[in-house]
Amino acid sequence: MKVLVVGSGGREHAIVTSVAKSPRVDKIYCAPGNAGIAGLAECVSIGAMEFDRLAAFAKEKEIDFTIVGMDDPLVGGIVDVFEQEGLKVFGPRKNAAILEGSKAFSKDLMKKYNIPTAAYENFTRPEAALSYLETAKFPVVLKADGLALGKGVLICNTLEEAKDGVRTIMQDKKFGDAGNTMVIEEFMTGREVSVLSFVDGKTIRIMSSAQDHKRALDHDEGLNTGGMGTFSPSPFYTSEVDEFCKKYIYQATVDAMAKEGRPFTGVIFFGLMLTEDGPKVLEYNARFGDPEAQVVLPRMKNDMIDVMEACVDGTLDTVDLQFEDNAAVCVVLASDGYPVSYEKGYPVSGFEKFDQKEYFCFHAGTAFDENKNIVTAGGRVLGITATGSDLKEARRKAYEATEWISFENKYMRSDIGKAIDEV
Repeated sequence: MKVLVVGSGGREHAIVTSVAKSPRVDKIYCAPGNAGIAGLAECVSIGAMEFDRLAAFAKEKEIDFTIVGMDDPLVGGIVDVFEQEGLKVFGPRKNAAILEGSKAFSKDLMKKYNIPTAAYENFTRPEAALSYLETAKFPVVLKADGLALGKGVLICNTLEEAKDGVRTIMQDKKFGDAGNTMVIEEFMTGREVSVLSFVDGKTIRIMSSAQDHKRALDHDEGLNTGGMGTFSPSPFYTSEVDEFCKKYIYQATVDAMAKEGRPFTGVIFFGLMLTEDGPKVLEYNARFGDPEAQVVLPRMKNDMIDVMEACVDGTLDTVDLQFEDNAAVCVVLASDGYPVSYEKGYPVSGFEKFDQKEYFCFHAGTAFDENKNIVTAGGRVLGITATGSDLKEARRKAYEATEWISFENKYMRSDIGKAIDEV
């Protein structure tokens, strides 16, 4: 069969790597792809938001199955466009992708269906938000309602910081229209855990847990990023936590979306906070996390195409989802200065030792120069992933592998997975 993957980051490279393992797949296309993906798929210069062009391409090439990796096209309605053209596509429709597309919607959904989450209020006027903050208990969390590349969340310790945050999100519109509505949320403390799941509208199958590192600098300092590294499984995701979430969060979310007339098909990412009062939902995403996909997918035993087709066909209840009894750690190699400003176009070398079995190099921000050499083309450049018998071995191997790669202004955190030493 022929498969088209939509997207251009490390997540899409991980998806393409998994799809390439399927004996059912003869040909993979990726739009627009990147320099690493080009080793496994034919990259097509069509943007992820060019829905009509993508659908026309899928028809022209007789694509059997399309996988949408990115949040923007899903929230924008790419699945609806493909389905209208009679094309088989993996991902939620626009009315279900709102689960990620609007934080206000998802918070209201959780409140309505008693799904554990932080207390909150939604605001459409900055004056009302400022008035509310005068009597709020600090710290608080301010969230731009819409998509903001994982950066539209501000933790404010004082009233002054919160006022500045309202100005940033709602008045200066730093995150664009994503800040037309803003959520003010109570600040929760505890361990963060990410759990990915496959969903077919009614049935949910949970993938292995993971834990992300969002801050740019060591010791969880600096600005929020799209993710500087991750590990899987999380030792803090215990059987007790799993049991609680299955009872009160996972299936409850799928059922709530169905009751709202928004059946969800695709991947739901549950961002959880393990608080003293039990697990609570921090956020939902309507697709694989990045870089979480880079540590979860290499551990999956199943044929990716079989599982995704079961989601689309509504037969996920027949799938026994299985993962290797091992661990994986991903360390992101970024351009120094990310996420604010950084230079691009530097040659990258050192790919030879990655075997795609225990050592993976997922390209996030790379391109080819005029001489077909691989160069840096983004803030997050590569995700260096290694598997091991346990998290400590995987972490040691991942950091060992980061030394194989060279490019000017290479930057990484030195403490990815450090929390596992506390277990």
